[in-house]
Amino acid sequence: MAKNYRIGLIVPSSNTTMETEIPAMLGWRMKHMPEETFTFHSSRMRMMHVTPEQLKAMDTESDRCAVELSDARCDVLAYACLVAIMCQGPGYHQSSERRLSHIADENGGTKNVISSAGALIDGIRTLGAKRIALIAPYMKPLTKTVIEYIEAEGIEVTDSISLEIPDNLEVGRQNPLNLVDIVDRLDYSQADAVVLSVCVQMPSLEAIQKVEDKIGLPVLSAATSTVYQILKGLKLNTFVPNAGRLLSGAY
Repeated sequence: MAKNYRIGLIVPSSNTTMETEIPAMLGWRMKHMPEETFTFHSSRMRMMHVTPEQLKAMDTESDRCAVELSDARCDVLAYACLVAIMCQGPGYHQSSERRLSHIADENGGTKNVISSAGALIDGIRTLGAKRIALIAPYMKPLTKTVIEYIEAEGIEVTDSISLEIPDNLEVGRQNPLNLVDIVDRLDYSQADAVVLSVCVQMPSLEAIQKVEDKIGLPVLSAATSTVYQILKGLKLNTFVPNAGRLLSGAY
């Protein structure tokens, strides 16, 4: 009999990507491992425009979301908005994860809480990368904030591209396969890995393996890193086909 795992997602109200890319990756996995099944349960925080003000206001709603998802007795909770965490200042993913874990546990739910921000940092380190190049949909000042956060974790960002899309819905409408060409504008010559989408709202899954095969470096995203952490949190092997080296099952 298949074992089912409940995945709880804390997402911005305007996010349309995490509830497609995470189920897609775990769906690909289920084709190889039919003894595992996954269901997905979301709670939303209000946010329409990717500005520091809206991101900070949105983050305060994450506590409510953790309570709601713990009502459903999810096996793992993922706070799926990287920039909302990173704009709060260096290291905030750790305190956010601890707080939400405590809130969920107090309500009889899981202590197993991750964030896409923490997952990306961990994913880069898991690959052994000390230098990365990245692509972000944000306006340049917000990309700078993300870079500063990553570099505060001891990871050098050698180059970046900001697509400067302020509307979060528009970010979610981007064609992921455009990244196969956009990466040609990125200087990854000094990088150990490429973060194809530092934002969980910007679709990239269809391009991850294509770009990795094209450039010969490990390619990851905030979304693939989140799935890696979800699988680790569930104590499952970390294999997802065609989703880049991080999810090859080798780590």
